[in-house]
Formats: sequence, structure tokens, C-alpha cells
Amino acid sequence: MSNHYEAIVVGAGVVGPAIATGMARQGRRVLIVERDWSEPDRIVGELMQPAGLKALRSLGMIQAINNIEATPETGYTVFYEGEAVSIPYPHKADTAVVPPIKSCVFGGNDKVVDDGFVTTAEFEDNEYEVGVSFEHGKFISNLRKIVKAEKNVTTLEGTVTELIRDADGVHGIVVKPSDGGSPQRFTGDLTFMCDGIFSKFRKSLTDDNVPSVNSHFIALKLHNADIPVPNTGHVILNSKCDPALVYQITPTDTRVLCAYNSPQLPRDVKKYLREKVLPVFPIGLQPSFTKALEEPIKSMPNSYLTARLNDVPGLFLIGDALNMRHPLTGGGMTVGLNDAAMAVRTLEDVPSLSDREVTSAKIIDFHYDRKDLDAVINILSIALFSLFAADSSNLKILQRGCFKYFQRGGECVSIPVGFLSGTIPKPFLLTWVFTKVALYSVYCNFVDNGVLLLPLSIVQVFTVLFTAVVVFAPYLIAELFQ
Repeated sequence: MSNHYEAIVVGAGVVGPAIATGMARQGRRVLIVERDWSEPDRIVGELMQPAGLKALRSLGMIQAINNIEATPETGYTVFYEGEAVSIPYPHKADTAVVPPIKSCVFGGNDKVVDDGFVTTAEFEDNEYEVGVSFEHGKFISNLRKIVKAEKNVTTLEGTVTELIRDADGVHGIVVKPSDGGSPQRFTGDLTFMCDGIFSKFRKSLTDDNVPSVNSHFIALKLHNADIPVPNTGHVILNSKCDPALVYQITPTDTRVLCAYNSPQLPRDVKKYLREKVLPVFPIGLQPSFTKALEEPIKSMPNSYLTARLNDVPGLFLIGDALNMRHPLTGGGMTVGLNDAAMAVRTLEDVPSLSDREVTSAKIIDFHYDRKDLDAVINILSIALFSLFAADSSNLKILQRGCFKYFQRGGECVSIPVGFLSGTIPKPFLLTWVFTKVALYSVYCNFVDNGVLLLPLSIVQVFTVLFTAVVVFAPYLIAELFQ
């Protein structure tokens, strides 16, 4: 029985340690397997929305953001054709409450400690929601320290080569150890598959369970950059190039992610950045941007995958293995950590994970309970990218109308940023707000065109609204009803 565990967790990125820690704190014997336990180096997963922090709190793992020189984020600043609008995170009184998981929270582990970068005043006493940005690898290392400290957890470095599976479902994994030893078999009552964006096992649900890739992010790291609005994420929009994100990840380093709206990268990436992106950046950022072009350029594909029902007994896909969205809104870790917290909470009152009938029923509950937050963040990521990377005249009208909608302030900012931050998980309210943005875009287009272009404006009412429906409706249906 030494190779049998109640829970097996495959992957120790963002989601895996959260699942393993939660299962261990429920008193379950856990094995977590990771291909490489050294500190990773990635260009995404560096900005966490407030709802992601709420999930970490509920798991008693919020201190993973401590002692990594993290930067508090109070919201966004959107730059559009030389204008800027501030989009602060909403008031805590107006956002959803995430209660602690009783088995996971103890000894103040749901509170940050003051480390000089992350402060209790900023995160615990603030009346407004707060996000955080950091170096991805350091954050992952902290999550791994937390899970390794759990007495019920066994860690293993190796590659999972196959699932132990029969007609009754999944019963464990086969692992090839990193030290070159013989493959080992480990059996488990429930196997959590958290092997990320390039998951080898998501087809275990269905053969067509594969993500689509329609765009890329190109990454730069700026050194000692002159940040226009400190402690905010910057979204830079311009008709001459696709959108770019800017946010500080250490006291000296700033991440830039430049979207490229194509399944294929440009032939000369540096030329594209130098000629198309650099000229539209705020003047203060241009010297450090130019300097960063001398360094190697990294990129990654942006994937979309709607969550499928986990209907294979003994197998629980979660995180990016289950569900992906466009990273423009920084919602990946938020969805993953909320899924992890919900899975831990859902299984908390199951005495034994070996009871597959009960466990399978709980996993079905999880599939539907997660949809509110999942739908809001996923749909918003696709809709905003479509608007911000506008490649048609109708989308450009919607893009301009969206920015002008933000300029109205009040609820025109607080509710949309509530969706963005994951703190207002209400998909039908999102639908209503998107409808209002589309109608306001049509109104702004009438004003911009003037009387002489009235016939054109009337035609554009129908074409713009049709475009808005095409951008939004298919993803709403896919997220809520699949």
C-alpha cells in the first residue's frame, strides 16, 4: 500500500500545490508529481487579480505572495490614441465574499505579512480590492514550499507517462523518475490532472478536447522603466498595432506583453516591435523598451479551451488542462485558483475519495458551480481582445465606444473592472453591460459622424450590433451551456 494515495496531483504549477495542500489539510494522503521542481521561468502568470488572492486566502496560502518583492496593483490605466483613463479596482463592499475553507485556514495563514513590499495596510486594511504582480517563478517556488511543508504530502520529480486506466475509470499513474530510474506505478482514489497549457491528458475526456490558438503574446522585460502610473496595470491601445500590457513585477523590472493577432508570429519579431509597437508607447517607457529589444525575445501562443465535464471516474482535470482563456485580462491564475479552492471545498465533506459514486457526483456539482466566475472571466477575455485588437471598422467603432464608456466613470468603470478582477461573477450582468457598451458605441458613432454621414450611421447601427453579437454570444453559450 506504500504506492497508494487518496489523492494524486500531477503538476506543481499554480493549481497543483493548491489542490495538494487542500487535500492534505483534509487529512488525506497525497502524492504530487512534477517534472521539474526547480524555479520556472515563464512570461505569463505574473499578474494576479483580486479574486485570485481571495482564493488563496480561502486556502490559507495567501502568504505565497510574501517575500518575493511583489508589487501591489490598485487597478488599470488604459491608454487609447494619446488619451488615458483610470480604472481602479472596486470597493470591497460591492464584491463577492469568498469564505475560508475550514480545514485549510488556521494560525493566521489567510493574512499577508508585512515584508516591505506587500504590506498589511495595503492588503488587509484597504477598503478597495487589490491585485498583485510578481515574478512567476518566485511565486511558484513559494507555493511549492507551502505544499512541501504539509506532513501528508509526498513529492516526486518525474514525468507522468500514462494513466492506469480500465473500464471503471482511472486508478493512478505511471511515472518515469527524473533520475533515470525504472518507471513506477502509483495508484490513487482520485487523480487530479494539473499539467497545464500543454496537457498530455486532456484528451482523456474526449478526443476533440484540444485548444484553439488564434494569437500570440510577445514578451519584453524592461529594466528601471519610467512607469506612467505606478501600481497599475497599463493597457495600451492604438489603431496601428495590437494591444499591449505593461505591469511592474519587481522594484526594477517591468513586464511588457505585446499581442499579435495571428496564429503565426511575424517573420521579424524585433522589427515589428520596433516599427509598430514602440512608437505608440508612452514616451517615458520608450528608452527602456528600446534597450529591451537588445535582449532575447520570448513569446507564447494564446489558447482558448472551454471546460468539458469531468466524467471519467477517478480523474479530475483542473486548471489550464481543463479550461483556458485569452491572457489579455490576466484571469488564468484567478480561474485556476478559484477552481482549486472550489474543488477542495466541494470534496471537504467526502469521507473517502474511494467512493466513486459520491466523488463523481461532487465533481459534476463542481462543473456547474464554477461556471459563474469561469464564464465572466473567459468571455470577457475574448470580447475585450476582439475589441482591443480591432481588425474591422465595426470592431473599431466598438473599441472607441468602449473607451468612451470607461471615460464616463462611476458604474461604467466599477462594474466592468469587477468583472475583470473576478470579484463580480455575474455572467448575465456582464451580458447586459456588454449590450450597453455596444449601444453606447453606436451612439458615439452617430455623434462622431455628424449629420452629413447620417445614412452611413444608420447602416452601421445594424452592422455594429451584429458584430457585437458575433463577438459575445457564441462564447456565452459555450461557457454557460456546455
